[in-house]
Amino acid sequence: MHIIIAILIFGFIIIFHELGHFSVAKACNVRVNEFTLGLGPTLVSFGKGETKYCLKLLPFGGSCVMEGEDSESDDDRAFNKKPLWQRFLIVFAGPFFNFLLAFILSLIMIGSAGYYSPTIGQVTAGYPAEEAGLAAGDEIVSINGYPIHFYNEISIYTFFHKKKSYDVRYRHDGEVKETKLTPKYDKKLKRYLLGVVGSSDRTHPGVFGTVQYSFYEIKYQIYVVIQSLKELVLGHVTINDMSGPVGIVKTIGDTYKSSLVDGAYYVVMNMINIAILLTANLGVMNLLPFPALDGGRLLIFIIEGISRRKIPEKVEGYINAVGFIILMALMVLIMGNDIRRIIVGS
Repeated sequence: MHIIIAILIFGFIIIFHELGHFSVAKACNVRVNEFTLGLGPTLVSFGKGETKYCLKLLPFGGSCVMEGEDSESDDDRAFNKKPLWQRFLIVFAGPFFNFLLAFILSLIMIGSAGYYSPTIGQVTAGYPAEEAGLAAGDEIVSINGYPIHFYNEISIYTFFHKKKSYDVRYRHDGEVKETKLTPKYDKKLKRYLLGVVGSSDRTHPGVFGTVQYSFYEIKYQIYVVIQSLKELVLGHVTINDMSGPVGIVKTIGDTYKSSLVDGAYYVVMNMINIAILLTANLGVMNLLPFPALDGGRLLIFIIEGISRRKIPEKVEGYINAVGFIILMALMVLIMGNDIRRIIVGS
């Protein structure tokens, strides 16, 4: 069952991404030759109007193939015949729709289940928070100037920014105070802690608050992806620590099984939460300035706009082809690591 759920989540996110390209392409009167979900051999296909719609074997990708996108075309409705600003919008629409989907799903999740506010449920005896005078009911406002809106942002920020001390602003009895906390090493957990435990109560912010905190949720997810990429670039983590489709399916399966005991409602909420993470992740990753990704093409458009010279379609096609091969090799490597971890873990 969890495999079917994973395929549905992947498929929905990919379709939404490609729908961004498709809808803006149509708005700009660009001919779309093929709209595809998946990679590999075609399972089902049908034509409607000028577009062929395909479902392929592997549900880990998709495409919106436009006339003149990677090759020369004399068609007046070809992608390469359109003004630079229209081509830019068409390509940018894919990642934008990922963020739009993350926002819509956040509205559903926060509107239904609320969120965990950065309110302290209790402080741990002998740890920095207690020694600094923080108490249950206090609300963390910011850490080193980084605004905190959700409780898990506290641990995420300290995880990505390992420092000797943190400047913490918190609200106590309606008054905002400041203190400096130096993490203490916990031998049992083998990590540094501030000594705060979140409240188990969820906050339901109302209609306008739900909209506001849905934006905060997107900001949080984007922040996590960017910081994770930064850790990869700095060498603090390696490709072996990354998860691909196989690892994500396993995570979805584990989450699905653990949520079943609490009922269907918690299954749905947890699946929505995973979908928010995945679609935000896809949006950020697609904006990276790498060939074959939307970000790589957007970079070419920016260079074209600055230089006032258009890069030949064949050259751009070769660049994207090489990038695609590299990405596929990287995906195979990551999938191999996922399978290895599952086998070793079992």
